[in-house]
Amino acid sequence: MSVGRSGLLSVTPSIILIFKLNMNSEFRHKKKQAKKRIEKLKEEINHHRYLYHVKDTQVISDAALDSLKQELEGLETLYPDLITPDSPTQRVGGEALDKFRKVEHSENMLSLFDAFSREDMRDWEARLKKLAPDLPLHYFCELKLDGLAIALRYQKQRFALAITRGDGRVGEDISSNIKTVESVPLRLRLPETKELRSLGFDRTAAGSIRKIALEDELEIRGELVMPYQAFKDLNKKFEQAGKPRLANPRNAVAGTVRQLDPKIVADRTLEFYGFELLGNLGLVSQEQKVGLLDLLGIKVLGENKSCFGLEEVFQFRDYWVNNKHKLSFGTDGVVVKVDRVKYWSVLGVVGKAPRYMIAYKFPAEQVTTKVKNVSWQVGRTGVLTPTALLEPVQVGGVTVSRASLHNQDEIDRLQIKIGDTVILERAGDVIPKIVSVLDNLRTGQEKTIKVPQTCPRCDSRVFRKKGEVAYRCSSSDCYAVNKESLVHWVSKPGVDIVGLGEKVVEQLMRAGLVNSISDFYRLKKGDLLSLERFSHKAATNLLQAIENSKVITLSRFIYALGIPYIGQETSFLLAKKVVTDLSLSQDRISILEIRKYFSRLSPADLEAIPDIGPVVAGSFCSWFSEEKNLLVLEELDKLGVVLSPDIKAGRDEKGDVEGKNFVLTGSLSGLTREDAKNKIKKLGGKVSSTVSKNTDYLVLGTDPGSKYDKAKDLGVVIIDEEQFKKILGI
Repeated sequence: MSVGRSGLLSVTPSIILIFKLNMNSEFRHKKKQAKKRIEKLKEEINHHRYLYHVKDTQVISDAALDSLKQELEGLETLYPDLITPDSPTQRVGGEALDKFRKVEHSENMLSLFDAFSREDMRDWEARLKKLAPDLPLHYFCELKLDGLAIALRYQKQRFALAITRGDGRVGEDISSNIKTVESVPLRLRLPETKELRSLGFDRTAAGSIRKIALEDELEIRGELVMPYQAFKDLNKKFEQAGKPRLANPRNAVAGTVRQLDPKIVADRTLEFYGFELLGNLGLVSQEQKVGLLDLLGIKVLGENKSCFGLEEVFQFRDYWVNNKHKLSFGTDGVVVKVDRVKYWSVLGVVGKAPRYMIAYKFPAEQVTTKVKNVSWQVGRTGVLTPTALLEPVQVGGVTVSRASLHNQDEIDRLQIKIGDTVILERAGDVIPKIVSVLDNLRTGQEKTIKVPQTCPRCDSRVFRKKGEVAYRCSSSDCYAVNKESLVHWVSKPGVDIVGLGEKVVEQLMRAGLVNSISDFYRLKKGDLLSLERFSHKAATNLLQAIENSKVITLSRFIYALGIPYIGQETSFLLAKKVVTDLSLSQDRISILEIRKYFSRLSPADLEAIPDIGPVVAGSFCSWFSEEKNLLVLEELDKLGVVLSPDIKAGRDEKGDVEGKNFVLTGSLSGLTREDAKNKIKKLGGKVSSTVSKNTDYLVLGTDPGSKYDKAKDLGVVIIDEEQFKKILGI
């Protein structure tokens, strides 16, 4: 580098050369790493494709396999010279089995490119418009069935052959088995001319179609599926026979069509839905094609729809994301096709798939991602919880970058390491969790996860009690423990102080205004106005919310104290015992009276309560024996906090609720889920999140989930919202 006459620095050729060499070195390093990853991914994908397509065995979900393939395609896009002919991205399907006669397809049965977002779909449309500027943005949307693709050949109206997809070029002759499927006609229906004209064919075209159907060969392609109920029935039979259950309906279909005895196939319920018709029939659109399949006697999906523009496509897909549970069969997305058939040859096929159609997938419930690191969080009871920090990934419709690993025992069970590729699962609103590790993708650079020797927040010693899985911070003054205890107190299941979230609690702690739960009730307006971003209105509203929380139901109060092992259900049982033992009939009871009562109880007294064991009893009695906890209760009493019994002694509203187990599913229109639970508890009932043989009532709201099916299977009494309200007396 030198200084010119103008005083400016100039870059010499030698520096440019060094810069280029450094850049090239970095690129080569990244490419070398990518090559290793590509080879690992190819091995893993090919392994699972072999298990699924050749051995009829599925170890990971389709969504997880899609995620691996997406990563591979991304790397190959970055480094196209690393693409090899044996890459899974360069071939269509798996190998055909040797059990059946091999048959070559008249035209290759192709795979589809996948789209996972609206941006993917818009990019797809932009590519189409570039290739065909005059393309009308008219699409035909078909539910992507989760089954087995097959081709049916008909000669002179008669069923002649059924072929599996195989590797896309050669499949297997499964004709004997498919002939047993009721929805596959053994003779095609011959449409009337007037019926064909209703699809837009003129008289000449209608006559030509009838002639081809009568005299020539037609090939129909579609999906073979097993309805959910048939799948359940089959698994019950397997259980009774001592056989292992099948993983999913698609596995069941694949295994069924490969049975050598057609009688076995006939005994199982399979359905065929057509979506493609080959032949020189002069068809104008995909919608017309599906209409003709219907006239030929082929079952088609009535849910499929013609859409004008991507916005209608998005609406169709979003509707079925939320309503797919209403279908009798599995679906994992929408196949979006350019409706005008004449553009198909213009757009053509690239690699493994046609350009003129794409699979717009539903949000995956299982994907793969990598563990970047592990963070240890400290909870209100001092327990250290490991959290996996992940490469951000879309699963179940949301972006996920963290997942709890729960404890060291769970880490050991999964045998998970930092740097591992893992399968992440999220179903519905369930918190994402890591379900397994793909250890075949390990490079040897992964790191073992170890429990910290000291607390991540206060640097105190970490220990584990005998018989427990949890590791805890040994300090009673740990900042993290205290913060979580305060957040727990003000939370919605606790005393529910509106406006006091975790960030505000931290702000109050940093300002030295709150260190104990009693400090919330000492706050003044001036204290709050001294804090950043606290207006007069916000301060007034928060002080009013704190004042409103001074009357607390007894069960909420017990739960809000944050005593280890004392959850909401146990808190209600304890509150109920107080009412019974003290014969409470008044509306208010002092904290000091409750303190005195609980301090007298022994672990044996508590263990006499159903569902309370020695660990819970010991923890509760230990909390009420500590002087610092008793002083906090005394402070709360002085500050005007009082308790309200959840139920009163001598009530007579036992009815059908006392001692009964309730499970709620779906949305209730007249009650919130929390209100419904509280009313059940007030009347002496119990609320559970899962259906079992001990469930007395399933309360059925709108859009119920899988609990409804389980309740039916177990013979549980199912009631609607109106019946539920009558039982509650409201």
